[in-house]
Amino acid sequence: MKTLEIPDSLPVAASAAKEQPSVRPNPIPAWVRWGYTAFMAVLVPVYWANYGPTNFLYFCDVALFLSLVGVWTGRSLLISMPAVGIILPQILWCADFVAQAMGLPLLGMTTYMFDENRSLFLRGLSLFHGWLPFLLLFLVRRVGYDARALKSWTAVAWLLCVVSFLWLPPAGAVLSDAKIPVNVNYVWGFDDAKPQAWMAPGLYLAAWMTALAVLVYFPTHWILTWWAGRPEHSSLTKLP
Repeated sequence: MKTLEIPDSLPVAASAAKEQPSVRPNPIPAWVRWGYTAFMAVLVPVYWANYGPTNFLYFCDVALFLSLVGVWTGRSLLISMPAVGIILPQILWCADFVAQAMGLPLLGMTTYMFDENRSLFLRGLSLFHGWLPFLLLFLVRRVGYDARALKSWTAVAWLLCVVSFLWLPPAGAVLSDAKIPVNVNYVWGFDDAKPQAWMAPGLYLAAWMTALAVLVYFPTHWILTWWAGRPEHSSLTKLP
């Protein structure tokens, strides 16, 4: 009676197939990826032509680029970093914009949105400050929250602050084009017309960087940790 012989290579092939990692689909919907990419394809050249390259050193603009890579790679860290960095400031932007529109100036963050010397199209692009924080909240629920984002974004933000302080025009600088940004990332105070006079510039920079980490980034980190860990009540599914 003949016995059925199994080739030695078969178990090896089966084992190799098991060890092969499966490719997980990108959890971010295609319409988000393509819509966001189309927006960036318009914003970048328009901003470059109107505001110059230094405008892209603002926290919010760096967050835009990180998010662009994040939506295509599905990497949680690249979504979590801009979420930590800009969700709270941009929610303040939204509140200030609504107050300005109602004729009740709040913080002065959005005064430029009502500057008639800037085209409606240019100001319309800047409305991303209003929807980006909510998009990031949606994306964090999709891909999860990476706790390394707190340290990573803080390092990026501090580097941007130092660069803005040392090499970019300070508050009150008179430039040939009034649209070129001064006082990028508020490293000279909250008034673009003149530097703060509360303390020495270097001391203010250190205090500002510390305040960002302690009062903005850490609370946002805590909120996002809670937000990403909430039970799902919709069709959204987080990656394991």
